Amino acid sequence: MTQRLAITRRTTLEGLTASVAIAAMPASARSTGPSVFRHGVASGDPDATSVVLWTRVSVPGPVEVEWELAGDTGFTQIVQRGKLLTGPDRDFTVKVLAEGLEPGGRYFYRFKAGGEASPEGRTRTLPIGKVDRLGIALVSCSNFAFGFFNAYDAIARDPAIDFVLHTGDYIYEYGAEGWGAETALKLDRVHQPANEIVSLSDYRTRHAQYKTDAGSQAMLGVMPLLACWDDHESANNPWTGGAQNHQSEKEGDWAARRAASIQAYFEWMPVREPGPGRTRMQFWRTWVFGDLATLSTLETRHTARAQQIDYEPYRTSITSFADVAVLERGVIGAEGRAMLAPELEADLSAAWTRSKQAGQHWRLIGNPMPIARTRVPDLVGLGILPDPAQQAKPLTAARDLAWKGKWNLPFYPDTWDGYEWARERLYAQARAAGVNDLVFLTGDSHSFWVNRLADASGRSTGIELGTAGVTSPGDFIDSGFDPLTTRKLDAALAEHNPEVMWTDTLHQGYVRLVLTPTAGSASFLAVSTITSMHYRTRLISQWRLTPGTDSMALDRI
Repeated sequence: MTQRLAITRRTTLEGLTASVAIAAMPASARSTGPSVFRHGVASGDPDATSVVLWTRVSVPGPVEVEWELAGDTGFTQIVQRGKLLTGPDRDFTVKVLAEGLEPGGRYFYRFKAGGEASPEGRTRTLPIGKVDRLGIALVSCSNFAFGFFNAYDAIARDPAIDFVLHTGDYIYEYGAEGWGAETALKLDRVHQPANEIVSLSDYRTRHAQYKTDAGSQAMLGVMPLLACWDDHESANNPWTGGAQNHQSEKEGDWAARRAASIQAYFEWMPVREPGPGRTRMQFWRTWVFGDLATLSTLETRHTARAQQIDYEPYRTSITSFADVAVLERGVIGAEGRAMLAPELEADLSAAWTRSKQAGQHWRLIGNPMPIARTRVPDLVGLGILPDPAQQAKPLTAARDLAWKGKWNLPFYPDTWDGYEWARERLYAQARAAGVNDLVFLTGDSHSFWVNRLADASGRSTGIELGTAGVTSPGDFIDSGFDPLTTRKLDAALAEHNPEVMWTDTLHQGYVRLVLTPTAGSASFLAVSTITSMHYRTRLISQWRLTPGTDSMALDRI
C-alpha cells in the first residue's frame, strides 16, 4: 500500500553539486547494534522520477513494515508513505520503488517495524535538463574476509560524490577456509556460512554478513547505488554453461546455483525488478544525467559469455611465436566468442544514439572487467624476475608471469583480452553510433588503471579508468611479491603496453570521477589500511579528461 501526499517543498539538485552536510553524515544511516534494522538501509537504481529504497528486518516471522519518504530530515514534509509485508519468502528484505518524485530531487527515508525505526537514509533522483557537474565514486571487489570496507566509509564522507557505481564482486563465494582465511581469523571477519556458498540460504547469509559492515552501511545510507555484477556474486569465472569454481559432482546443478545467487542478489540489493519481457539475469542498466552524461552497465557473465580460455593446456605445446599466433587467432580471437547478449548490444546502441542526439558530453560504461590490451613483457629478460628454471622453489606466480612474458601473451585471458572478437564487435558498435570517446569505468582486477583505448586498427575508442579493490589485494602482492618488485612489475606493464598509461596494484581504495561539460577529473584515492577501522585517505594519482572531436585527451595532473 502506498500513499502519495502533495510535495510541500521542491528539492532539486543544482547541477548535482554534492553537499557536505549530506555526505559527511554517514553515522545517521548506520545501524548501531543488534536491532530490527541491523543491516542498515540503502537506496539505488534511480531514474528521474523514482528510486529503490531497501532494508531488511530481523524478526521471527512475517511482519508489516512501514516506510516514509520526506523532503526534510525531520520528516515533517512527507512526500510518500506506505506499508509492505515481508517474510521468509524474501528473506525478510523490504524493497520499495518510490515513484512520482521530482527530477534531481533529494529525499530522506526511513522504515518502521517491531516498535523500532530504522536509521535515516538519504537519496536522490536523476536530474533532467542542464547539469553542470556530476560526481561518481567507482568501487569494486569488496571481500569481507580481507578487511574493513574503509573505502565505502570514505565515500560516505566525500563531499564530491553524488552516486556510487559498483562494478561487481560485491560479495565473494569462498568458504571460511578459502581465500583470505588467515586475515579473516585475525580480524574476526570469517565468512558465514563457513562453507562455500551454493544454496539460496547460503547466498542470503553471505549477503547479510556483508551488509553488517559499518562502512557499507555508512555509504549505502547516504549514496544511491548504481550496480552491476561480476563473477563472485555467483562463483568465480562463470560463463553460460558453468563456472570455474563450480564442480557439479559436488555442488549440484550450475543453473540452480546461479538462480539462487541471482535471487539473493535481487533480494539484498537496492535494484529494480526487470521490466516487461526481461529476466533478472539480463541485469544491465542505462542511467541518464540530464544533458551531461549517460552511464550504461554491462552484463558479461550469464547471458552470452563463451567459456574463458585456460592457458594451462598450451604451456607445453607453445614452442614458438608461430604457435602463439595460432593460439591467438584460432582460440582467443575465434569468431563468435561472445561476451554481450544481443539484447544488451541493442540497448547500448540505442543509448549511444540518444546520447549523441541530445548533445551529451560523456558516455560512460560500467564495465565489470578490464578491456585495455595488456600483455606481459619479458620480465626475466628485463631483470625484474629471476629465471624460474634456475630456482629451486620459484613462486608459482613468478613462473606463470615468466612464461606469459616469454611469449608476450595477454595478462588475463578471462578479461576482454580473452575475447578479442567480442571486443572488436563492441568497438564497431560504438563507431556505428558515432562514438569514439567512451569512458570505461572498470573493476575486477584489484588494481588502479588509466588506459587509452583503441581498436585493432589503432582507431581511438575512448579511455578506461580502473579501480583497485575495496579490500581484495592486488595480484602481485597476493602472489607473494614484495612491494619493490610489485612497483617494478607495475612500471613494466605500463612501459610495455601502448594502451596502459599508469597502473598501481599496491593499494585499496576507490576512484572519484567528477565531470563537467568541458572536462573531467579522475582521482585515485587509497586508504591507508583495511585491517583497522581507523584509516586515512590519500590521493595517489590524478588525471584530467578533455573530450575532443577525434579522441579524448588524457593528462596527468
